[in-house]
Amino acid sequence: MNSFISWIGGKNYLKKAINEEMPTNFNRYIEVFGGAAWVLFSKEKQASFEVYNDYNKDLINLFKCVKYHRPELQRELSFMLNSRELFEIFKAQYNVHGMTDIQRAARFFFLLKTSYGSNGRSYGCIKKNISIMSTYLERVEKRLSCVIIENKDFEDLIKVYDKPDALIYCDPPYYGTEKYYQVMFSESDHQRLYKTLCNIKGKFILSYNDCDYIRKLYKHFNIKQVSRMHNLKARYNEDQNLYHELLIKNY
Repeated sequence: MNSFISWIGGKNYLKKAINEEMPTNFNRYIEVFGGAAWVLFSKEKQASFEVYNDYNKDLINLFKCVKYHRPELQRELSFMLNSRELFEIFKAQYNVHGMTDIQRAARFFFLLKTSYGSNGRSYGCIKKNISIMSTYLERVEKRLSCVIIENKDFEDLIKVYDKPDALIYCDPPYYGTEKYYQVMFSESDHQRLYKTLCNIKGKFILSYNDCDYIRKLYKHFNIKQVSRMHNLKARYNEDQNLYHELLIKNY
């Protein structure tokens, strides 16, 4: 199944390649930088123990509301009409206190669905019916029913859930693109992630942009280059329409 939202760095175009790299046997699956959870939703094998994590509190609140309060969330969304005026109102209220978790989740979902590039900042002028889009949430609720949802720092999360039978998938902010993410991720965090993964008991798959820094940092691991279409470049330069990324594994 597909994710119900778009998010920066989402793995819609790489989910198949990532699934093909997964080991045959694992009993627990940990998605450390969850985002839109494209890999979690698309993977064929559902482990007996699954964890979705992200450091963004609004994402976590949305996922929890879909899992635990889906009917109430859909009811809240049913009153929302797709308009620039409502978009600007919700954007202005983004950091306002006093809303319930369901109200905040509904507004966050609305901003993602109606904004340009799902950035939540500029209205996308796209004709979308919010109520119709929310009907997919019932499938999402069912898929998340046995998934643990966490809001932890990646190092703390891995320390808690790492076991010999675990598959840990990490999709951190790509090196050099950290400014585009709402949550700060520094060069020391890239180093900290590397040191954490060097000492795990289970297996990991790590996705990154293809650059010298990351290749050098993870040179002792299994590195595979994968390519996908770069939509923006493809519009203007047919010779430069491929974007290269890395899948890194410890097995």
